[in-house]
Amino acid sequence: MEVPHIPVLYEEVLEAFKDIDSGYIIDCTTGYAGHSLGLLKQNENIQLICNDQDEEALIFSKKRLKDYKERVLFNQGNFEHVIETFKGFQVRGILADIGVSSLQLDKSERGFGFDGDTLDMRMDQTKSLDASVVVNTYSQNELERVFKEYGEVREYKKVASLIVNNRPFNSAKELADFLSKNMSKGKIHPATLPFQGIRIEVNDELGVLERLFDSIEESKPKNCIIAIISFHSLEDRIVKNYFKKWKKSCICPPESFKCTCGNNHALGKIITKKPIIPTKEEIKQNPRSRSSKLRIFKFD
Repeated sequence: MEVPHIPVLYEEVLEAFKDIDSGYIIDCTTGYAGHSLGLLKQNENIQLICNDQDEEALIFSKKRLKDYKERVLFNQGNFEHVIETFKGFQVRGILADIGVSSLQLDKSERGFGFDGDTLDMRMDQTKSLDASVVVNTYSQNELERVFKEYGEVREYKKVASLIVNNRPFNSAKELADFLSKNMSKGKIHPATLPFQGIRIEVNDELGVLERLFDSIEESKPKNCIIAIISFHSLEDRIVKNYFKKWKKSCICPPESFKCTCGNNHALGKIITKKPIIPTKEEIKQNPRSRSSKLRIFKFD
């Protein structure tokens, strides 16, 4: 079976979960099942919950993992709901590889890449909001918000104005080519950050990530490893802040003169003091890994 995808930080992910010898590991973003297959091979006594909101990803993964079907549960849905869906299961590990998958990037009809035939960018194709709606109907102020907050575009006002005054755009390629001709050139393609902002808006990616963390915090899984791979600073900041919150033992207000909360509120410990990043060799083999960061937390 041809697998057109190299899982990011593969060895590092397997290392994070190597000591789990029972219960379930949830792969929140299964994609092409690269990490999932490695975990099933390595952890022979665990069962896996393979979750993805993309139906195409799950169809592919079911075929790829057919030899392990007795140990795998498949679930289609946004990962913000996966903890609640499997409430009561003995979850010993949670993996989330955040952001757009290679499966989505590589298919021009999905409209994620610069050569996309459409303006779509929906991870869940049953949703009504797509990139075309954002690009062709949002007001200039709304587009400025998207590019500033989600794309971290320095020239967010200029990008929004250019789009409003030259739309409609019918494909990702048309938009990317337009931005390339009209924006300042740098180390990355001029459309990279605007596309990031549009994609995050379409899929509510930051809100979904926060709700995943809230659901994990509420469930307080016992003796559980949480491993999150992020690809840009907005995601990584959310991961870092939740991990810091979870390790705090004292939750008294900063202005308190002495602790009155009991100083026993830590949910576990941060395993990675600094994020794990790909090696030069991995980046050379898989350029898409270059901005990835892995952070790991262990619940008591």
